[in-house]
Amino acid sequence: MFNKRWFQTLVGLILVFLLIYLVYLTRFIFDPVLKYIGAVGFPLIAAGLLYYLTRPIMKLLIRYKVPRILSILLVFIILIAVVYFFTIFIIPIAQDQYARFVDNIPIMMKGAEDVIRYVQANQSIIPIEVYETMDNFIDNMQTYIEGFMTFLFSFISQLIGFVFVLVLVPFFLFFMLKDGEKFVPFVTKIFADKKANNLRNLLRKIDHTLSAYIQGQLLISLSIGVMLFIGYLIIDLNYALSLALFGMVMCVVPFVGPFIAVLPALIVGAFEDPMNIVWISLIMIIAQQIEGNFISPNIMGHVLRIHPLTIITIILAAGSIAGFIGILVAVPFYAVVKVIIMHFYETYQDTRKNKEDALL
Repeated sequence: MFNKRWFQTLVGLILVFLLIYLVYLTRFIFDPVLKYIGAVGFPLIAAGLLYYLTRPIMKLLIRYKVPRILSILLVFIILIAVVYFFTIFIIPIAQDQYARFVDNIPIMMKGAEDVIRYVQANQSIIPIEVYETMDNFIDNMQTYIEGFMTFLFSFISQLIGFVFVLVLVPFFLFFMLKDGEKFVPFVTKIFADKKANNLRNLLRKIDHTLSAYIQGQLLISLSIGVMLFIGYLIIDLNYALSLALFGMVMCVVPFVGPFIAVLPALIVGAFEDPMNIVWISLIMIIAQQIEGNFISPNIMGHVLRIHPLTIITIILAAGSIAGFIGILVAVPFYAVVKVIIMHFYETYQDTRKNKEDALL
């Protein structure tokens, strides 16, 4: 029985759960470590995102014989120029549009109430239960909007706090760009040649997955944001820049992001002209088709290969555990875990095959 695979698997699972229980009992030992990780986690993640976004620029400069330090300085100059552009030209317009949108909320609510009252008064097909639901929605509309605005202000305040933490980001980013290529040799030098090659291959796969996902997802979001902005300008939609920026941010979330991105635009457009619902939906469909058929295949390829149902499940679980930040990091984290598991499974299969070949 001790040699049976099911028994060995059962013992392994029992030991794993026992280890988790022991860690739970001694969690006070890990509190200082967790506090330290929490203090440097956000700037480290932000620096990692910028590292994968700016590394191609640095490599391009190095390819043209520009010294590494000078290449890093040029990368920082480009980042400062982008931040300056957004601060001077984009953010003031978005703030003005957002302020006008907040001022117009009571008018939009009054218009929605008038439409619902008119429908109720001029037809007799809809059941009484629907009337009650609509009345309940009207009575609580202010509460719903206030809840949404509270969530939005909470998100903005968290974002501002995150910006203050970003003071550490330039330091992390500088050393990542400067010494990033030394990480793999540093880690693998303590292992024998065979294990070092295996670990080097694993780290290369992880790096490729993160690079393709981060660069691809952000470029896709930027592309969709630009296409939405152009489409909103064509149909002369109010708050076009703010709505396009919201759509760009939401499209960072895989699969479900584009559906959330278009909701505010649909609401605003419906109050201006019901026909706008058709035009906004058409704009999003065109943007999605361009992104799905031309942009994503060329930028991301098939690096993730995750089923949409799996993505939705991961996002829902991560959102309930860690909020918006959890939603952002859940899919790449799952992709990395999947790469690690597949790598060790392939290694196990190769080792088993080699042993069988040796016996033959």
